[in-house]
Amino acid sequence: MTRRAIISADDFGMSLEVNEAIEAAHRKGVLSTASLMVAGDAAADAVRRAKAMPDLKVGLHVVAIEGKSVLDLPAITDEQGWFGRNQLRLGVEYFFSPHARSAIRREIEAQYRVFARTGLPLDHANAHKHMHLHPTVGRFLIESGLE
Repeated sequence: MTRRAIISADDFGMSLEVNEAIEAAHRKGVLSTASLMVAGDAAADAVRRAKAMPDLKVGLHVVAIEGKSVLDLPAITDEQGWFGRNQLRLGVEYFFSPHARSAIRREIEAQYRVFARTGLPLDHANAHKHMHLHPTVGRFLIESGLE
């Protein structure tokens, strides 16, 4: 029986350095998938690289913590459109605050739309800092992905 490992990288689009590392690992045959942060500083560069590597499977890396928002909704981001770093605080807000819950749903839907506009086929979806494990974020990630 032959065993195979699938190695995936997150944070594609976060920075040029991350993008370069992902490209190098894929071209060396080590990496088969990467998850794209659509609002990352180097997202356009990541999309360009992904299109030049048709065997690289690309998914959506939803940002709901420690990263840039697509919509900059004040209920869930600061004045610069940045999600905070406090996972406990964000988790409580996403679960208990109707205003924050509505905002994170709209944000996740918007991130899917931005991904769709890249023209890349969607291979998978997950969330930054494992926020897909949060019941609210995970549910919206699945529901939005089914639409």
